[in-house]
Amino acid sequence: MKQTVLFLLCISALLFSSFKPHKPAYQLYGANGKQVSYKKMLKDLAGADIMLFGEYHNNPIAHWLQVEVTKALYNAQDGQITMGAEMFESDNQLIIDEYLQGLISKEKFEAECRLWPNYPTDYEPLIRFAKDSAIQFVASNIPRRYAALVHKRGIDKLNDLSDEAKRYMAPLPIAFDPDSVLIQKMGNMGMMGKSALSIAKAQAIKDATMAWFITQNHTQGQLFIHYNGSFHSDDDGGIRKYLAIYRPQLTVKTITTVSQSQIDHLDEDYLNKADYIICVPDNMTKTYVGR
Repeated sequence: MKQTVLFLLCISALLFSSFKPHKPAYQLYGANGKQVSYKKMLKDLAGADIMLFGEYHNNPIAHWLQVEVTKALYNAQDGQITMGAEMFESDNQLIIDEYLQGLISKEKFEAECRLWPNYPTDYEPLIRFAKDSAIQFVASNIPRRYAALVHKRGIDKLNDLSDEAKRYMAPLPIAFDPDSVLIQKMGNMGMMGKSALSIAKAQAIKDATMAWFITQNHTQGQLFIHYNGSFHSDDDGGIRKYLAIYRPQLTVKTITTVSQSQIDHLDEDYLNKADYIICVPDNMTKTYVGR
């Protein structure tokens, strides 16, 4: 009898040791790949001038954390924050301002602001928080028609635009390094030659424009929180590179989002991608099909 009981206890111990009831939705890491606490990250971010939150556009954990981190930093800064995002184009700033000030309806705002398809699930909570808390929200991205112009006809065609049109982008000409990390990223995505260069320049004018409008709307003593695809702020490049050109004295911190099959350690490929790395399971539910 004792042997039977001992056998059952051993089997039970084996089963429960192999069963992991803890199933975290994400794990937070520092740039060096070591796990870091949410509280420590917030304390560090609160000391910055600008924080770039790099997301996977369809990842619900990234979007949830954007709202939670923003609320926490709003409280830590006694409300002294500014918000801004890649997902809103600079020529729609007036519409955003009018909506946040209660001058136009939600329906008018959504009809006229060229919102991304996933706005209702992924970005509306940020806009709602800005509206409810009377926070300035900056439409930082270049109008997509001008980015498309760069892609199709070259960055020099921007010089043919009117002075009015040029108000919606970074001052021309922008710095561009043909040997930059951006070009390397194009190569990693299978793009080569002229095609890679034209796309890289289109991305560069986006990065420069976002950095320009961040710096133009940053107030001393406030924290500017900017939301963008991780592609635009990873590896000390993209927006961060242009911030260093326009306002080198500002302290910038970055968050990025990555995914892998197991999140109890960080793959070497993701080391130093950002100051803080949100690692999510690669089978995480998505808010829409695609990245």
